[in-house]
Amino acid sequence: MQAKAEQQRRSRLRQRLLGLAADLPVQKLQLAVTVTPAAASLLPALAVAALILLLAAARRAPAPSSLDAYRSGVAVVVPPSAPGGGTPRGAGAAAAAPQVPPGCDIFRPGEWVPDGAAPYYTNLTCPLIQEHQNCMKYGRPDTGFLRWRWRPAGCDLPRFDAEAFLDAVRDTSMAFVGDSLARNHMQSLMCLLTKVAYPKDISKTADPEFRTMHYESHNFTVAIFWSPFLVRGYQPDPARHMWAIHLDEPDAAWVSGIAGFDRVILSAANWFARPAMFYEAGRVVGCHYCLAPGVPDLTHRHSLRMAFRAALRALTGPGSAFNGTVIMRTLSPTSHFEGGPWDRGGDCRRTRPLAASEARMAGLDLDFHTAQVEEFARAKAAAEAGGRAPRLVLMDTTAAMVLRPDGHPSRYGHWAHENVTLYNDCVHWCLPGPIDAWNEMLLQMLLQDPS
Repeated sequence: MQAKAEQQRRSRLRQRLLGLAADLPVQKLQLAVTVTPAAASLLPALAVAALILLLAAARRAPAPSSLDAYRSGVAVVVPPSAPGGGTPRGAGAAAAAPQVPPGCDIFRPGEWVPDGAAPYYTNLTCPLIQEHQNCMKYGRPDTGFLRWRWRPAGCDLPRFDAEAFLDAVRDTSMAFVGDSLARNHMQSLMCLLTKVAYPKDISKTADPEFRTMHYESHNFTVAIFWSPFLVRGYQPDPARHMWAIHLDEPDAAWVSGIAGFDRVILSAANWFARPAMFYEAGRVVGCHYCLAPGVPDLTHRHSLRMAFRAALRALTGPGSAFNGTVIMRTLSPTSHFEGGPWDRGGDCRRTRPLAASEARMAGLDLDFHTAQVEEFARAKAAAEAGGRAPRLVLMDTTAAMVLRPDGHPSRYGHWAHENVTLYNDCVHWCLPGPIDAWNEMLLQMLLQDPS
């Protein structure tokens, strides 16, 4: 009886050891346990030793995490080492990607030509599209507007290569700073990259206007910072629809967060058309459409110019903590409403691009574009004269996009039966859509970047 009880005790102990081993996150173990009477007294000690070894194996040091140094909206990531590993998928893709020839201006002049291979993605393959730009989901009946590509004069703009893009930005970070068109641009990029990888949301805030995404396969971080004026702006009394814009105070919402980024894509324009009081050094210096006695109307052109001056100074001026590359994107057209202004029935129902002979930059688009280009040149000259490190690059997309009044959501940003109060959207761009060309241009800028 004693022998049988001892055998049952040993069997239960063996099963417990096997059960504990099975629960540990290590490779499956194949145990063959043979216990002799002479070793029976050693079995408890051996069991303890085996558990210690198993636990030590299970708790070995974790691999370096890309989130270890994440703080203040910036993921300062350390590339994980992989000794003995093979070449990462896509390595060298940037070096092999086609580039435009030297001297080719990818921005202007040019034309939109048919592209039977478009689009790169659909609303079914990319889950990252903002609802109001998801034109196919909400029933836009025509798809012809998707099948065009931008061709600069004298050369071809190569198609977007997701592998090459991710290879070019490997172990770096990129921040989009601006309004909802900056978000539109970033979402286009993420949709284009879905052919290779999907990002992980590593945002440290629940605010949808400030998102940080990480591509673990290439250690690439991309983020959006909502700042429609680039400088501090707010509504003291929302009922009056009047804004207060401090033209000499860069918006802390992005300035405090971009120091650790390698590249910043800066853009803004549309919000400057709103009625506003302008402040400098805390004092009212003018306004746009305020009708206040004794306050000069300096126009929204003045406010946009001064806001870009302050933002570029924050990125490239003395004392700036930013040491990366500034890519300044010019405005997306404000002029595509037809049949009335945006708040009185204006719409954009065209189904194909305009020819270069049918449209040109004019009016507010021209005024805003001129101010942006002049402030870019001013900031670049000042940075070069001061011998400062940040690089400035102009991404002049406006001329190409003036020709695409067919690429907006119009009424196809919500279901037709929904009881919503929304104006026809002739500002943002459908995804997929013409805005994808911005990232074809951006890829070429990256491939030609000596840094």
